[in-house]
Amino acid sequence: MTALSRLEKLSIIVRSLPDKPGVYRFFNEENVIIYVGKAKSLKKRVASYFNNESSRPGKVRVLVSHIHDIKTTVVDSETDALLLENNLIKKYQPRYNIQLKDDKTFPWICIKNEPFPRVFPTRNPVKDGSEYFGPFANVKMMNTLLDLMRQLYPLRTCKYNLTKQNIDAGKFSVCLQYHIKNCLGPCEGLQTEQDYDESISHIRSIVKGNIGEVIQKLKKLMKAYAQNMEFENAQAVKEKLDLLESFKGKSTIVSASIHNVDVVSIQSDEKSGYVNFLKVVNGAIVQTHTIELKKKLDESDEELLVFAISELRERFNSNSKELVVPFMPETTIEDVKYVVPQRGDKRSLLELSERNVKFYRLEKQKRKDLVDPDRHTRRIMATMKSDLRLSEEPRHIECFDNSNFQGAYPVAAMVCFKDGKPSKKDYRHYNIKTVVGPDDFASMEEIIYRRYSRLQHEESPLPQLILIDGGKGQLSAAVKSLDKLGLRGKIAIIGIAKRLEELYYPGDSLPLYLDKKSETLKILQRLRDEAHRFGITHHRNKRDKGTIKTSLTDIPGIGEATANLLLKKFKSLKKIKEATDAELEAVVGKAKSGLLAEYFKNN
Repeated sequence: MTALSRLEKLSIIVRSLPDKPGVYRFFNEENVIIYVGKAKSLKKRVASYFNNESSRPGKVRVLVSHIHDIKTTVVDSETDALLLENNLIKKYQPRYNIQLKDDKTFPWICIKNEPFPRVFPTRNPVKDGSEYFGPFANVKMMNTLLDLMRQLYPLRTCKYNLTKQNIDAGKFSVCLQYHIKNCLGPCEGLQTEQDYDESISHIRSIVKGNIGEVIQKLKKLMKAYAQNMEFENAQAVKEKLDLLESFKGKSTIVSASIHNVDVVSIQSDEKSGYVNFLKVVNGAIVQTHTIELKKKLDESDEELLVFAISELRERFNSNSKELVVPFMPETTIEDVKYVVPQRGDKRSLLELSERNVKFYRLEKQKRKDLVDPDRHTRRIMATMKSDLRLSEEPRHIECFDNSNFQGAYPVAAMVCFKDGKPSKKDYRHYNIKTVVGPDDFASMEEIIYRRYSRLQHEESPLPQLILIDGGKGQLSAAVKSLDKLGLRGKIAIIGIAKRLEELYYPGDSLPLYLDKKSETLKILQRLRDEAHRFGITHHRNKRDKGTIKTSLTDIPGIGEATANLLLKKFKSLKKIKEATDAELEAVVGKAKSGLLAEYFKNN
């Protein structure tokens, strides 16, 4: 296969991107980031750079001409994409992000580390033991939260050092904020530190996103204003309530208490492991990367994860003392603590990492399938061979199903799949010839014998796998015919039972159960369902024709041979009735055409 051009490679990457919010990075020929952008839909946004070339601005055309690779990070929302974009631009300062060189920062809410803590917004977090929550991309939402907290929990805004000694010494006096009821006067000891800290605890819950209780309080406040005829105040509270109702929770990138943490997650298949790495500093993601590890000795997820952690920490010069992981590895790293979070901010970060490694793996698979379409078929065939314990890949599969109506009109159907796809030109219908009454086992034995004795006689290719729609009974009947033909062991054969999707093998009383989501089971189910559909259609047609034939033979003077002639010519009872005397006479003669005409006239 010839090497792909730059645009062909980029086209494959773009076509495999997810329709999810996130951040994309463009790399030049030297693998340097030249642009970082955010998107509501990564697939649509990145594709827009390569569509309608003539209508693109000159600067965009220059940017596109330098793109040699594209990497993405999936996030929960557009807000998260905005925050991550900001952090990556500040870190890498890409050449073409000129519109963001003002180094804009987003605000945080600070709970100051001091007696009777103040709560205020800031764009400059300081390592002084204070708590910082954010960053907030929506400043209006942050101000709404602050305003709401001040209404619900009157707090001080002064910068006094409110130690117990200073308060007891009477160094301070209440100010205007106390008189207008925006503060409860802790400076003069009019509010206890315990009561104040309880308010701070509630505020901490609000900024973390646990606002259900606050919403209920706000609704009560709005009703109280309305009952007191204070409609302007009620409307103001309602506006805040509407904003809070639209606030769906905190950002994935939220707490500055997570100041230096690495997050890793893993997915793997038979051949490879995929590990995502997030580096978190002061509550914000500043580095994200996914690597693929080729398995050599069927390594476990733990072995792959430990290897990847060592590689990634060295590559990104990480010195974090805490590693968030999906499971606890046995191998320890000096001075590093493993954390397997069950809830909270770190759990959210781990879930974000898991989504990124999932999308990376899917993108990788899509790209390979687009470059080499046959690769998908080869992978499916290899998977089926392994799952079904076959000696060769089931490139050619034939599936059989019986159908009858209370023993009448017994038929069978065979459908054929080649390379995992229907081959409809190879489908076959069968009328049961040797079985009397409703005997599915004997019918299956007859059809299997007829099918493969014919293939042997014609020296046609045999399938690698026969699938029987039914359990152990139908399977045993089919195996009898293979024994008679000397094909036992030359063709793999299994039965699939409908109730629990059990797979039965000859001579094995215990069924095999496949994962309900496995590709192998889905293909077997498609085969079974297609055979059932094809068989039912044939059975219905035969039953209808049989009913018509019975109606004709009920006519005095019309026997089965005459009925067959009429059906062969006219196909249906309706068309026979509509036929002219001359048309009937040409098929069955003058005497019998007269009988038919007389009968249809009187009935």
